[in-house]
Amino acid sequence: MSTEHHIIVSGIAVEIDRKDIKNLHLGVYPPNGRVRVAAPLAVSDEAIRLAVIGKLGWIKRQRLKFHNQPRQSARQMVSGETHFFLGKAYRLKVESSHHSQISLRGSRHLILNCKSDKTSEQKERILHEWYRTQLRIVVDSLLEKWLPVLNVAPSFCGIRKMKTRWGSCNTQTGRIWLNLELAKKSPQCIEYIVVHELIHLLERHHNERFMTLMDLHLGNWRVLRDELNQGMLAHEEWRY
Repeated sequence: MSTEHHIIVSGIAVEIDRKDIKNLHLGVYPPNGRVRVAAPLAVSDEAIRLAVIGKLGWIKRQRLKFHNQPRQSARQMVSGETHFFLGKAYRLKVESSHHSQISLRGSRHLILNCKSDKTSEQKERILHEWYRTQLRIVVDSLLEKWLPVLNVAPSFCGIRKMKTRWGSCNTQTGRIWLNLELAKKSPQCIEYIVVHELIHLLERHHNERFMTLMDLHLGNWRVLRDELNQGMLAHEEWRY
């Protein structure tokens, strides 16, 4: 059972998600400092309000960090732009060709071959499909590594553009989705998200047991979480 609504505390919208849990959990999420509280079913809005007021200083500091976080402008898909792949920056070079494809040239250049009349949106779709293919390779390798370690078996693990999270896990169906934007992040950060979502198959909530399992299997997960959330954001808006 879960119910969701929001309240306003000192001008800040606070999302409340009531669940069958024992403790209240407060989080502030990128890119714009969304404030969310997961609360036990019996906890009143007034009790949540008081808990948020007690953390207002911390909430404002977290929101300021996200406000100051560097962001890319919308990509025009022209030669000279910087694009990221697996945590590294590459300079885009667009070359005319009858065949559409993406390739890496050395350690500095991302080559886009396509017809000269392609629009920026069409070029971006080519890049996104390449990202999807490359991320799939990384994710499949991580699943091969971690499924036997955690002794879990998701029914499905897909990749898609997501505007709200780095990843999601439906614990009832066993379906996992990963954000296509992860193709731009380091392999270590991708691993953190994969492990995070797989552990949700063992523990649905972000509670003490979940944290203990993360500590046990990926001891540096907090460092990776911070790296992920403090890195360059795309011009799209999503959160985790």
